[in-house]
Amino acid sequence: MKRLILAVSLSAVLASCQAGGAALKPIPGSITYGGQPTQRLMKSPIGSLVPHDFTDQWGERVRETYILQPDRSLKLVDRVYLDDPPG
Repeated sequence: MKRLILAVSLSAVLASCQAGGAALKPIPGSITYGGQPTQRLMKSPIGSLVPHDFTDQWGERVRETYILQPDRSLKLVDRVYLDDPPG
């Protein structure tokens, strides 16, 4: 079941990447801001989704999604600004 969910999620992310055309640029707080990380994800399978949550320079909560490329680099494919929790 986990594999099916991962496959559906991955295909949805890839479809949105191909439809969008323009590549997302890293922002301060992104994993790839300032270049690729020096440590590579060696145990993760190629095509793995890598989520990353952080607070940007304006105090907004951000969730980014990366895909692990065949050369072990990360490609930024999605960015969502999260709403404040109700409260």
